[in-house]
Amino acid sequence: MAFLRRKLLCAIAGAVVATAATSAVMAQTANSSGEVRRVDAATGKIAIKHGAISALDLPAMTLVYQAAPNLLEGVKAGDKVSFTAKRENDSYVVTELKK
Repeated sequence: MAFLRRKLLCAIAGAVVATAATSAVMAQTANSSGEVRRVDAATGKIAIKHGAISALDLPAMTLVYQAAPNLLEGVKAGDKVSFTAKRENDSYVVTELKK
């Protein structure tokens, strides 16, 4: 009986940890929109002026994001964009970008 109780407690604890980890990852991704200020496709960087992004704990600002060069094709300063961004370590990365 004690063995089953321990096994059940371990399973519940594992589920709680997995749920918390999933929530933390999901909380680190957000959708927003803004205006492109600068684009440097060669280095994979884009500066976007946007409103507050609460899911990423960002106030309204202009921020330089990392982005795959193919996402930046045809994007120029002044474009209005919608984007999805995520936090990776100490950087912010645009994973989707639409004009």
